[in-house]
Amino acid sequence: MKVTEKVEVKAVTDVVCDVCLTTTRVTDENLEYATLKAHWGYGSQHDGERYEVHLCESCFFRALAYFKQERRVQNLFSEDSDRERALNTDNRLGIVATDDYFRDRNA
Repeated sequence: MKVTEKVEVKAVTDVVCDVCLTTTRVTDENLEYATLKAHWGYGSQHDGERYEVHLCESCFFRALAYFKQERRVQNLFSEDSDRERALNTDNRLGIVATDDYFRDRNA
């Protein structure tokens, strides 16, 4: 026997970019956003703190461009071959998959 009742449920209806404060809603009512997370553990200056920042596509790629620039500046005078190799792969910084439209590829 099925018993049915009307149930009130909280659901995410929108995610707003924490930088520019715009909606991350795109066509077909989908939400497209990035999440930057941190959980600082024992021994760090921020022990026990947790962070979660939601970014729209534009703000995410601006932040990524900043990280790439910071990487170049931090390694500007480096002679280490590993660092040079890292600088040559800036366009791949952080990317774990491409053409993974349905998120079904192995990471």
